[in-house]
Amino acid sequence: MTDARLRSPAASRNRGPILEVLAGLLPERARVLELAAGSGEHALHFASAMPGWDWLPSDPQPGARASIAAWREAAGPVNLRAPLDLDVNGDWPDGGFEAIVAINLLHISPWDVTAMLMARAGRYLVPGGVLFLYGPYRRRGRHTSESNAAFDANLRARDPRWGVRDLEAVVAEARPHGLVLERIVEMPANNLGLVWRRP
Repeated sequence: MTDARLRSPAASRNRGPILEVLAGLLPERARVLELAAGSGEHALHFASAMPGWDWLPSDPQPGARASIAAWREAAGPVNLRAPLDLDVNGDWPDGGFEAIVAINLLHISPWDVTAMLMARAGRYLVPGGVLFLYGPYRRRGRHTSESNAAFDANLRARDPRWGVRDLEAVVAEARPHGLVLERIVEMPANNLGLVWRRP
């Protein structure tokens, strides 16, 4: 039988630091929606470490959902939910989330995904809820490392709608939806963790 579980070296490297940030932001009990959950390794790690978090992973790609489901079946705790077929621009599950999490999404999607994500976060987060985004960003129009610049060029060659986003543009997109940028956290491999809160 084929093992559907996907494995990401980047997820193995960054899951610890991301969990540390989230654990400092969220209450002991929280309903969390993860967008573009990919292999499912983050979801498995976070739900296993924090049994009070009701973790709802989602991804529009069938292969990713199969991987999430396989990880869940093999080693998943009861608070790790079955993966949802969810596109940011499509229909969302009922709201009331203490957190919405997206790891490495903005740079591999068109800008309208960022715009819709901010609009939906402003609507679906509970008061005091957190939007956490992880990934590479340009700051003041400049890349933060040569590796990020090369990565950006590669992304844009693959799809001109993709690319490392300007931090200031992302922050501006969130503002009309009532999201307040609370923290910018330096993360592994020249990435940033961006934390917004809904008042």
